[in-house]
Amino acid sequence: MDQVLLFITLGFAAGSVYAVIAASIVSLHAATGVLNFAQGSLALWGVWVVAELRRSGTLVLPVGAVPLGAPVSAWAAVALGVLCTAGLAVAAHWLVFRPLRAAPPLSQVVASVGLMLAIAALVPLRFPTNGALAEPLLTDRTLPVAGTFVNASDLVLLGVAVTVAAALSAYFRFTRWGVATRASAEDERAARLTGLSPDRLAGVMWLITGAATSLVAVFAAPTLGLDPIGYMFYVLPGLAAALLARLTSVVAACAAGVAIGCLQSILLLLSTRDGWPAWAQAGFGEALPFVLVVVALVVLGRHIPARGALGTVRMPAVALPRRPWTAGAGLAAAAAVAVGLTSGSWRFGVVTSIIMALIALSLVVLTGYLGQISLASMAFAGTGGFVLSRATVAWGVPFPLSILLSAGVATLVGVVVGLPALRIRGAQLAVVTLAGAVALQQLIFANPALTPFEGNLITGPALFGWDLTVRRGTDLTTVAFSATVVVIVAALVAVVARLLAGSTGQSFLAIRSNERAAAAAGIDVARTKLAGFALSAFLAGVGGCLIGYSRSQLSVESFNVVVGLSVLCMAYVGGITRIGGALVAGLIAPLGVLYTLLGTTLGLGRYYTLIAACALVVTAVLNPSGIAHLVRRGATA
Repeated sequence: MDQVLLFITLGFAAGSVYAVIAASIVSLHAATGVLNFAQGSLALWGVWVVAELRRSGTLVLPVGAVPLGAPVSAWAAVALGVLCTAGLAVAAHWLVFRPLRAAPPLSQVVASVGLMLAIAALVPLRFPTNGALAEPLLTDRTLPVAGTFVNASDLVLLGVAVTVAAALSAYFRFTRWGVATRASAEDERAARLTGLSPDRLAGVMWLITGAATSLVAVFAAPTLGLDPIGYMFYVLPGLAAALLARLTSVVAACAAGVAIGCLQSILLLLSTRDGWPAWAQAGFGEALPFVLVVVALVVLGRHIPARGALGTVRMPAVALPRRPWTAGAGLAAAAAVAVGLTSGSWRFGVVTSIIMALIALSLVVLTGYLGQISLASMAFAGTGGFVLSRATVAWGVPFPLSILLSAGVATLVGVVVGLPALRIRGAQLAVVTLAGAVALQQLIFANPALTPFEGNLITGPALFGWDLTVRRGTDLTTVAFSATVVVIVAALVAVVARLLAGSTGQSFLAIRSNERAAAAAGIDVARTKLAGFALSAFLAGVGGCLIGYSRSQLSVESFNVVVGLSVLCMAYVGGITRIGGALVAGLIAPLGVLYTLLGTTLGLGRYYTLIAACALVVTAVLNPSGIAHLVRRGATA
């Protein structure tokens, strides 16, 4: 019992951060209607600003820096760090989310994801991260409680989190601006007619929540550690807590956040006990938010309120594909020429772009045509890749049956992840799929008890005695393997184009436009949604298998969540409602042609994620239809 109490209190540090992130998400949703995926990244920025001020006395800004001459005292550093984060949050509101106030949920989600990635990419570029430490700010005393000793700093953190939540709740209930914010959330048009400014009220809320999140994260950093991206993913437990509170109660969100932190700590204790399953000793705590998010959204999804908006918004227009077989042949010919004209790292980049175009196509199908916002494409790809490793090495399944088997398993996973889509949609579905991607990464891909087989090696493909492996001698990417990838991807693109041009695509678009009208027209909405998830996961699973064959060995880094979010960025920038957009996304995807150009020719590879994230935000704000739409419009002008 003493150990349980100790671990409960040890969970206060993470739980306090989750609690304030959750309270901030609820508050921002009330003020703007946005589920802010970047709330954890804002905390990340504040933590590093304070650490650098205390280390060197330099105030690091997103662009430029202000040397203050000497290390800054603890509380002065905290004040400056909180102010900087609050300023960054306000800038995000005015430059990104205010222009998207009447945009469709997809644009708001991808802009939020882009901001999350941009801030996380800035940290290792702007701060010296090697060996960095967060110096203690709070007391190091311990207190005897019920036969054990607990850290006083953890209790202080809990008190700060509760105080922040109480202050936010009081702001909404008892202040004039808070009441006006609630009124604006109920009916924005009516609020404007009475002289209120929802934009100004939203800006105030961005400032308050940015400062509050940064403050608690700075206090917790000495306990939780100084990680270059760790706080970015604290938004998932925060989102889970906010959704458990139905996006309505700041205090309930705070309580849920603390409870999640404590429960994760207890699970860590249980994992050390005899009898605890070996497969659950790694990643089980990280998978917990996914379970809670699914429960919250499936049980409460229809009771979670939507913010009153100015009017109906639409997703970017869709152009139905024409002459799919001709398009597939043209793609194969162009890809074959590109393979023939390149070698070494450039050919590898071309082949990677072709594979990533297939994974981006899975997002075009699911998000662009069916309207289901998914952030789990690389999780489906990873499922295919890791099953391929077991199938080729342990079971001896030959090519191409190994791809069909592995992609089939990915399809089943896609259907399971897509089940909540029967109850929810929009940004809430994005939360589920992101949580599912993190759960798969931590519980499956990074779990040595579940993926232990010989370092996840993959036996190279062969067909009728032809060696189709990716490497031979000094050849980094063989022509035989490149041709195999070209044929598989071109065939799948042609088949998908044919499906989307026919009744399947029309059913997808009907559901995207209006689910009730689609059901009234005789479309089985539930079955069609699950079919969309299945098709998307199958395409991504095949892409994951091709990635596996191109690497000959897999690691969790091949399919981590950041890569998956980068693929979403590229698909949206390319044009998520067009097959041509998937091809553009492949060219600019991680390790693809653009990445090779930046890294090999220009020496700018380390800026790739930042460039991709900024391009996503700019595209969401200025050109939601993507590059492919601009190219097509220019060609027909």
